[in-house]
Amino acid sequence: MSSDSHPVDEVPSASSPLPGHVAIIMDGNNRWARARGLSAIRGHHAGVGAVRAVVRRAAERGVGTLTLFAFSSENWRRPRDEVSALMELFVLALKREVGKLHRNNIRLSIVGDRSALHASLVRLIEKAEAKTRDNTGLHLIVAANYGGRWDIAQAARHLAERAAAGEFPPDQISEQMLASEMETHVPEVDLCIRTSGEQRISNFLLWQLAYAELFFSPVLWPDFGAEAFDEALGAYASRTRRFGKTDEQIEVERA
Repeated sequence: MSSDSHPVDEVPSASSPLPGHVAIIMDGNNRWARARGLSAIRGHHAGVGAVRAVVRRAAERGVGTLTLFAFSSENWRRPRDEVSALMELFVLALKREVGKLHRNNIRLSIVGDRSALHASLVRLIEKAEAKTRDNTGLHLIVAANYGGRWDIAQAARHLAERAAAGEFPPDQISEQMLASEMETHVPEVDLCIRTSGEQRISNFLLWQLAYAELFFSPVLWPDFGAEAFDEALGAYASRTRRFGKTDEQIEVERA
């Protein structure tokens, strides 16, 4: 389970021009490849370049947490050769990129169900997290074999086990307690970006996206770079986040 210094139930200020936590559904690698007559895995390799550009820009802009949806629990349904190639790409990226992240003071966490991952990949993940654990810059979270429903279910199961063991009565279970058991134990998402023009959240961070601003970009992920990321941040800055309040209340708070 990842940890973060911010409370998980912290509500951002309506006047915050910069999102503290940005989550991205990286979509469009396959379509990018097909448009160029390339294999799907070539599209995924091209997407790694976009990851580098966005991580760099997020760190430059002062974003606190960046979560990237790399592989969902539903992606196992894809063709076997594509899944195998994705796992190999994950291993390659960890070997090549962790040193760069560490030199740039970026902390890396991998969230998701590791039980289906190969033991050698899990060891690489653990080594990467240990190497960057004490870094104080951008917190980069990569969701791999992750699903929002799985995250909520495993958190509920842990609380049920603790209640059954007598740690507390069930009627004391709160939203904050459930959030603390989430795999993604981080501040709630301020801005969620999805690329490629699709407009859905695909079982990603269902709990943490409760009050997130959504930004849907038509750009396919391999072409999504620093300028496109800045556009999303600009759209976020132009919005008013009410959290259930009225416009009048927000204006009074800003005065």
